Amino acid sequence: MESFHRFRLWVFVFLWLMFQWGNGFYLPGSYPHKYGVEDELWVKVNSLTSIDTEMPFSYYSLPFCNPEGGVKDSAENLGELLMGDRIENSPYRFKMYTNESDIFLCQVDKLSDDQFKILKKRIDEMYQVNLILDNLPAIRFTKKEDYFLRWTGYPVGIKLQDVYYLFNHLRFNVLVHKYEETNVARVMGTGDAAEMIPTVGKGGNDKPGYMVVGFEVIPCSVMHNADSVKGLKMYNKYPSTIKCDPSMVGMPIKEGQPVAFTYEVTFEESDVKWPSRWDAYLKMEGAKVHWFSILNSLMVVTFLAGIVLVIFLRTVRRDLTRYEELDKEAQAQMNEELSGWKLVVGDVFRAPSDPALLCIMVGDGVQILGMAVVTILFAALGFMSPASRGTLITGMLFFYMILGIAAGYVAVRLWRTIGCGDQKGWIAVAWKAACFFPGIAFLILTTLNFLLWGSHSTGAIPFSLFVILILLWFCISVPLTLIGGYFGARAPHIKYPVRTNQIPREIPQQRYPSWLLVLGAGTLPFGTLFIELFFIMSSIWMGRVYYVFGFLFIVLILLVVVCAEVSLVLTYMHLCVEDWRWWWKSFYASGSVAIYIFLYSVNYLVFDLKNLSGPVSATLYLGYSLFMVIAIMLATGTVGFLSSFWFVYYLFSSVKLD
Repeated sequence: MESFHRFRLWVFVFLWLMFQWGNGFYLPGSYPHKYGVEDELWVKVNSLTSIDTEMPFSYYSLPFCNPEGGVKDSAENLGELLMGDRIENSPYRFKMYTNESDIFLCQVDKLSDDQFKILKKRIDEMYQVNLILDNLPAIRFTKKEDYFLRWTGYPVGIKLQDVYYLFNHLRFNVLVHKYEETNVARVMGTGDAAEMIPTVGKGGNDKPGYMVVGFEVIPCSVMHNADSVKGLKMYNKYPSTIKCDPSMVGMPIKEGQPVAFTYEVTFEESDVKWPSRWDAYLKMEGAKVHWFSILNSLMVVTFLAGIVLVIFLRTVRRDLTRYEELDKEAQAQMNEELSGWKLVVGDVFRAPSDPALLCIMVGDGVQILGMAVVTILFAALGFMSPASRGTLITGMLFFYMILGIAAGYVAVRLWRTIGCGDQKGWIAVAWKAACFFPGIAFLILTTLNFLLWGSHSTGAIPFSLFVILILLWFCISVPLTLIGGYFGARAPHIKYPVRTNQIPREIPQQRYPSWLLVLGAGTLPFGTLFIELFFIMSSIWMGRVYYVFGFLFIVLILLVVVCAEVSLVLTYMHLCVEDWRWWWKSFYASGSVAIYIFLYSVNYLVFDLKNLSGPVSATLYLGYSLFMVIAIMLATGTVGFLSSFWFVYYLFSSVKLD
């Protein structure tokens, strides 16, 4: 009877969860807001950005209008702060489904010399103003020949014939979709502080609710009469009709001249439903080429990887089969005439040079690779969509710290395997694994941060955030890595299938230098991701939205497979020419893809970011690229080493040689 009641309770809980799923489940950071007619909507501002400098600055570093209640920071997560986002409130106020025109905002009294110079500098550097309404960035359309281009944000101003013009009038168009269930108030916050709208009265008398599904902006440069706005307060009606023509400019900026700001807003009912409101941002130009290129790359690389794998398996299996079919006398005679990989049986498991460093790098590589796989998988499932600003970086940090257990376990167990079971020094190995890659990252980011601090950019990590990151490192990541090392020390080490000779075997002189093969091996893994790399780089440096995480996950899996195969083939080639020093070579065979990625980054800087201005911007770009390349080298090198270790272990445990 008790079991029946327990079963009934579980059924009730399951049905309740299914009901909640069907009625109100949304992915994190993507809850809808319902607004009633004439409810207030407030626009927020993000940092000013430019693809010419790659250094964000605060919106209020320029002489724009301040909100009546003062500037207040919006709720930000760790990822937003690390990305340089500084979201603040603004004076732009709308009333839901209420068109307004000729709204006076404020007048900045006489531009000072410093304000005039900073405005000219930001216009020259092509800085964009980024506005946000209901978590949607403002989007701008420009017509080029027969098609429209989509941009997020709008430029601060424009320079024509050595005269600087400021965009001081904004025409907003807000797309709204009617809320379908007018009886139910379902406002769930995402950090935009929406008010709960109570349901009113009886069914037919309820006021309709609307959801924001689009936010468009058209910037205009309009000459205002400074005298006519002297007595106006914020949100008053401008004395005359303002004509906003984006093809004309009329507000040149001059030192000592006042600047007035105005705006207008129209609401348009749209058929776009709330779950599809991000489609306008994701359907950027070149999407078809993007998908076709990825599919083409996947097919070609899969074909090449299949050929390599088939040839490789046939070669090794033929060697094993021929040897095992011989009788004992023939095997003994064959042992005297051995050639190739069978000759290095007594040296193949000889400890490599600097084994501690190898263990540390492999452990960190497992941690980075695991973080990448889990993060991209969650992003592909929609938990880290562009609507959830900053969650991608926050998720990467979280998964990296948690996977410190895996780093410690792999590093220490490999250390014990190389030492034939000796536990001595495992704490030092685990500690170094916890500090190796984070230490490199800390050194690079601190150096770059000093450059950003010197430029007064919002991209600089605040000192308080630095303290938080260090506390996360030493209070969470390091202890978890040590715990993983403890389990690795207790786990049984991997016993080699053959004995190692006391005297190392002399390695014959090679026809080609082995480093040349190692460097060349990185070309095939690079071929799997260089097309995808272009879109990732464009997302980071050109301000485009990256969203095809499903394809990125497939490319990542394919990259892992190709790295493993390339390293296997190269290890087999080294063993065949009696070179038993395969440990580091197997790591760098697949890890050498990082060299080609860095060269591609330099190529991208020269040809795609050719307008990047100043040595500071170029240093920031190369510094972040170096940080990314080191992480990729550790991850891909780990894949190559572990696959080669498994192959060598399997190969020599399958052949009985004395």
